[in-house]
Amino acid sequence: MKNNLWNAIENIDAYAQNNELYQQHILEQYKIYIEMADRISARRNLANVFFLTLHTTLLSIIGFSVQNLHFVCSKWLLILPFTGIIIMCGVWWWLLQSFRQLNTAKYRVIGLLEEKLPSSPYWLAEWKELGEGKNWKKYLPLTRVCLKNRIVKKEFVFFVNEKVRIA
Repeated sequence: MKNNLWNAIENIDAYAQNNELYQQHILEQYKIYIEMADRISARRNLANVFFLTLHTTLLSIIGFSVQNLHFVCSKWLLILPFTGIIIMCGVWWWLLQSFRQLNTAKYRVIGLLEEKLPSSPYWLAEWKELGEGKNWKKYLPLTRVCLKNRIVKKEFVFFVNEKVRIA
């Protein structure tokens, strides 16, 4: 990745004579890149809120329909909405994986940019202090929380299916 980050500078003399200009350009690129990484994280959180709201709403509607509206002719009709929910879980997982991969690459680039700056608040300080996301007692990444949430949902769907089969 390091080899792909830095451009071959056509006019290297301009930077050789003015190191301040070089540092200023790196700092501006760093600021822009940090903002882009932050926006990716915000989009991932928005996707989580969307899917969580959608799943909660659908499960509530299904539960209400089964409990209060006795117009359901066959319990087999419940397979359709649960299949839709399972498909949405797959889409949600795929989307989270995409965001995770994108952010992983972005933060690696941020670390490389920080090598050229006087300090490294993310790469050497914050991320190392948090155990690089490997120790859940220091830091529990959101993607692991979402994974646990999906497991709980699958267990809930299994429980509801068992209850419908018994009834």
